[in-house]
Amino acid sequence: MITTDLMNLALALLAAVASGLVGSIAIMRRMALAGDAFSHVALPGVGLALAYSVNPMLGGAAALILGALIIWKVEKVTTLNVEAIIGVLFSISLAIGAIAIGEEHELIKMLFGGMRPAAPGEFIIGIMVAVFIIAFILYNRRALTLMLVSRELAKTAAIKTEKMQLLFLLVFALTVLLGMKFLGVLLTGSLIIIPASSARNVAKNLHGMLALSSGAALISMIAGLMAVRYLDLNLGPAAVIVAGILFVLTLIINLAGQKRFD
Repeated sequence: MITTDLMNLALALLAAVASGLVGSIAIMRRMALAGDAFSHVALPGVGLALAYSVNPMLGGAAALILGALIIWKVEKVTTLNVEAIIGVLFSISLAIGAIAIGEEHELIKMLFGGMRPAAPGEFIIGIMVAVFIIAFILYNRRALTLMLVSRELAKTAAIKTEKMQLLFLLVFALTVLLGMKFLGVLLTGSLIIIPASSARNVAKNLHGMLALSSGAALISMIAGLMAVRYLDLNLGPAAVIVAGILFVLTLIINLAGQKRFD
């Protein structure tokens, strides 16, 4: 029989891998801060869910998916880039969320995450979402890469760019949602941004970046889980600190490599 601890562990590790993969594409698309800002879009949903005694993860999911659809639609009808649209939506969501949440004690858990027990249904859905995200990025990596180079080039390769953009935004939203369970609203974007940035420092191509980013996110999550167990620290901050240390190490490696060829 699978215990709650094992379910949490499996879900946390898969969430880390998914975050690393999605983060690599986000970094390449110059959406470095989008993960952090996008996670705040969940706040209105979280606030309303807490106010009506509904699972806050459901409220966050609804807000994130709605946010992804709004971003996709606004990008189609304006000349604004994705980061600018997310920035606007982030500011509005933060204000609405602050009003909706009030003084709920569950707020701290939703902001900073933790190892809350996963119900069997939540575990199954979480695993399915994580596997879908990983499969989507790996299967569509060529199409996503072509879109990075040129949308016109992608269209000539029979890639439906608008559909792919919508799917990526939805996958991005689902990745943020997965991370929220363990790292909370405030820190979940960090596991998307930092490991991918670390990989970018040392990777020689996209495939290497995907692998290194997933590995860095996985190491950060495992170290965070160990910090929870042996040091009684909060998972979110511990995992992010380890991710930060890995970023500094890859930066040093990158600088050392540059000096060697100077």
